[in-house]
Amino acid sequence: MPSISMFYGIIVYLYFKDDKQHHVPHIHAKFQGEEVVVSIPDGEVLEGSLPNPKMKLLQAWIEIHQDELVADWELAVSGQQPYKIDPLR
Repeated sequence: MPSISMFYGIIVYLYFKDDKQHHVPHIHAKFQGEEVVVSIPDGEVLEGSLPNPKMKLLQAWIEIHQDELVADWELAVSGQQPYKIDPLR
């Protein structure tokens, strides 16, 4: 489960070959022991939660980096190492 970005205490991950459970491109993000799974195409929460201010930051980051996230998702589900993505600044 490679980390692809980190900002404001949020760590963003893509899991290898992780297209079975949610059937949609998604990321996993962790913040202080909490975890959320978020759809890349629309920023919808698929599972879990983060504090609301952190969730808004994460969803903004997803929107900004959507094309890069989709490309990384394709790499990860095929078992290849995804690229790092710039953090939210």
